[in-house]
Amino acid sequence: MDTFLAYFHLPITNHTLVFLIVLAVILLAPMIFSKLRIPHLIGMILAGVLIGEHGVHLLERDTSFELFGTVGIYYIMFLAGLEMDLQGLKRNRRNGLIFGVLTALIPFACGIGAGKWMLSESWPTALLLGCILASHTLVSYPIVGRYNLGRQRSVTVSVAATMVALLFALIVLALLAGSMQGEVNVLFWLSFALRFALFALVLFVVYPYVIPRFFRTFSDHVMQFTFVLALMLLAAATAELCGLEGILGAFLAGLVFNRFIPRSTPLMNRVEFVGNALFIPYFLIGVGMLVNLRPLFTSKTALGIVAIMVVVGTLSKLLAAFLARQFFGMKRREGLMMFGLTEAHAAGALAMVMVGTRLEVAPGVPLMGSSMLDGVVVMILLSCIIASISTDQAARQLRLLQESSDLAASEKRATDDEKIMLPINEDDTLPQLLQTAIMMRNSLLNRGLICLNIVNDDDTTGLLMQHSKECLQRAERICSAADVSVQTQSRLAVNFVNGTIHAFRENDASELILGLHRRRSNKDSLLGTYTQGLVSGIDRQITIVGYKMPPNTFAAINVAVPHDAQFEPGFYRWVERLARLAIEIGCRIVFHAAEQTAGLIREYLTQTHPLVRDEYQPFDTHSDLPTLIRDHAADQLLVLVLARRGTISHEKWMNHLQELLLPAAEQLNLMLLYPDQEGDAPDTTSFTQPHITEAPSPSRLSLWMSKWIRKIG
Repeated sequence: MDTFLAYFHLPITNHTLVFLIVLAVILLAPMIFSKLRIPHLIGMILAGVLIGEHGVHLLERDTSFELFGTVGIYYIMFLAGLEMDLQGLKRNRRNGLIFGVLTALIPFACGIGAGKWMLSESWPTALLLGCILASHTLVSYPIVGRYNLGRQRSVTVSVAATMVALLFALIVLALLAGSMQGEVNVLFWLSFALRFALFALVLFVVYPYVIPRFFRTFSDHVMQFTFVLALMLLAAATAELCGLEGILGAFLAGLVFNRFIPRSTPLMNRVEFVGNALFIPYFLIGVGMLVNLRPLFTSKTALGIVAIMVVVGTLSKLLAAFLARQFFGMKRREGLMMFGLTEAHAAGALAMVMVGTRLEVAPGVPLMGSSMLDGVVVMILLSCIIASISTDQAARQLRLLQESSDLAASEKRATDDEKIMLPINEDDTLPQLLQTAIMMRNSLLNRGLICLNIVNDDDTTGLLMQHSKECLQRAERICSAADVSVQTQSRLAVNFVNGTIHAFRENDASELILGLHRRRSNKDSLLGTYTQGLVSGIDRQITIVGYKMPPNTFAAINVAVPHDAQFEPGFYRWVERLARLAIEIGCRIVFHAAEQTAGLIREYLTQTHPLVRDEYQPFDTHSDLPTLIRDHAADQLLVLVLARRGTISHEKWMNHLQELLLPAAEQLNLMLLYPDQEGDAPDTTSFTQPHITEAPSPSRLSLWMSKWIRKIG
């Protein structure tokens, strides 16, 4: 009996029960607070207040909360960098810098004034309060991720401003600590500059060199996740060694990983899942356990400190967001989002509080007393609550606006026949095929993939059927990890080509993605009889891929476009697919095309995919294609837009594709693309008016005549 009572003695210290209680809080808090229409983040923090030593003292804030909580705040900052729109950041870097200066200087000045003249503190303490209010933490960023708004302009500007404000506060804090210890001199600045240069060297030189090589060498998902987590923590540790905060290193590590982890990949799904399921809730609960609300009811001094700091901190951040919104010409909901993301004081403020407790203004007199410490911690709690509510309201408004714009395009989506089929037979090409299809698919349609495996009808041993089941099960696991639905089919057929064509038509598929034929000998053709039979028997879009490395490590995509490609019915379909691929990979895409064709591609991408980093090079397929193939870099993807015999854009060099590609086939990351031939040719006067009748598309006869006249001339 004594053993039983000791097992449940408060505070509970048994590791199994501690972890069980934390998991129960992570599970139940969202369920309870969602009924009250309160953001989940607030529920986690308030639950921490309740079970902590200043509440019912159910749990002690032991080393597990410090460990998992530290990783949790790193995770928040890492995900902010990982999900950020880098192109949006480049376009809005000026706005991010301006907002960062505003949201740092205004609260900094207000904090100094409140500390010196309202709380009657010393100048060093007032400066410390100014640093605490100037900095902020993206505590409410998980709300943004839940609503899938990471690429919104206001979010991008706010995340950039967070780094500016944090860096400003850390530099001022370092100066304050150094001046109180008598260390601010030329040697101090030289040491800081050298450490910062070392930090930048690791993050922006070593990391971009190591990351793609690791991903190309190791394909195991567990190893890749462990590698990502290790490099995130290494960046945080390097930042701390250089005199900076670890959250700054974690955020910059996320920016470096940004282009190597596409949003639709299983790896991204695993990174987000682990953080949102464990580490981030642990951090929020740990923050709540630090809060002591009792002084608010027993000490008027603590209550006054909290009231002054909450009012001053909130109004100063609100003023900065309002001024930035007016200056940038943003909507009110965007200003609310900026305020919500920059209001919370958590990791940076806690670190500065710890510095304040270590520094002494006089022997035995800490820079930050106990009442001030309690007031700051309660202020952190209230700022997190205000930030979560504001961010949630802004996210709801922005999401409704985004959904209304999606509804405006609902008619187009309703008529979109996208249904991608993948014939899979080889184990080694299966991951790259599925990853290509997942990145090319339209996530708004949320339609699954169709994976097909053809088994020879003459198989009597059952080995081929077993291999087919294993391939399809592996495809299901990969798609499940990426949160993409998949339909698997195994078929018996005497003729593989006919079996695939019948399955394609029965499933009413819109396009086919298959692997490049594996040549058995030098006499074997590049495409093989199977692929050639599909190209001849299916008039829909066919994409053939043969990669030498994972697609998420491509540095660029080069697309060779033939003359008159814009007159093919499937012109905008393949442009759309390649645009999605470039956005997911995060690399530039270079179109090598004639002037008229390039102009139409540019117009389409400007209107539909402004985030694409598109470039255009004048190109003649007869003279420039051999050079493009010969000089193509090993870490880039080469896309050849081809055409079937008898179609408008078919050219003579396509009949000699094997002679062109074989000399460099072993080094090329290759994609061969046969455009869709179903339907009418698009209106090349404007892609936004595909059904216009006043200016009909040229007839096929006139196109053929103009083509031969150009060749003769």
